[in-house]
Amino acid sequence: MTEHHVLGLSGGKDSAALAVYMRQHHPELNIEYFFTDTGKELPEVYDFLGRLEGFLGKPILRLNPDRDFDFWLRQYGHFLPSPNTRWCTQKLKIDPFKKWIKPWLAAKEKVWSYVAIRADEDHRDGMLTHDENLVVRLPFRESGVDKLGVLEILEASNLGLPAYYDWRSRSGCTFCFYQQKIEWVRLKRNHPEDFEAAKTYEKTAKEHGSPFTWIQRESLEELEKPERAAQIEAEFETRKAKELECRVPNPLRVGIVEPIDIDDLYLEDEGGGACLVCHK
Repeated sequence: MTEHHVLGLSGGKDSAALAVYMRQHHPELNIEYFFTDTGKELPEVYDFLGRLEGFLGKPILRLNPDRDFDFWLRQYGHFLPSPNTRWCTQKLKIDPFKKWIKPWLAAKEKVWSYVAIRADEDHRDGMLTHDENLVVRLPFRESGVDKLGVLEILEASNLGLPAYYDWRSRSGCTFCFYQQKIEWVRLKRNHPEDFEAAKTYEKTAKEHGSPFTWIQRESLEELEKPERAAQIEAEFETRKAKELECRVPNPLRVGIVEPIDIDDLYLEDEGGGACLVCHK
């Protein structure tokens, strides 16, 4: 039976570390690395993928959807995607992947898909499949690689973290609705043109009767007001300081301090979720 080995990259740290891990531990596998491109990614994501290609020594296949974000936004009546209606994940990420592997499955060829769910993520599962020839593997969970292990892999490979981790922990679409408010504030600071585009999407959605903004119960116009942005930043720093006080050193990793990323500090009414195919 013909076999295919595939590994999806989001532009985030976990999937990148898994690509490095598989190259180092399973060089016998001819893995095809792919990235499903929404066309709305941060420039830092493309830069990081380029560096990763250099390490892997092979190109990362770009799976571009037949229709872009703006097309599907019109199809959905200009209603913005939300946690309850994640049409962006389905149309721009999952469907292109399924279309890519469909001929292989139709020919009864085996497809092994490697997903970067870590050993410390008991709450996550890989993509459900109803085809016996599509097998999802979780190498990090199987090998006990946790968050610190991922960071160690990237550090040892000299890749490090994507540049956007300096101000954001969300890979994938620039306008991801799972972003926390502090990430929207920082998007305005780091990529003001993208923030303005996100505001335009909100305005158009409202004109078409959509009840949703990118953030629950707050528009970007409200969020960007200087006094509100300052409040969001102050509240975030307070949560960060409290989290640092509660951190207990790992006795098995002397001298290694687990960094705090934004996802460790989410509030229930903002952020705190993720589309697996985008965020990993």
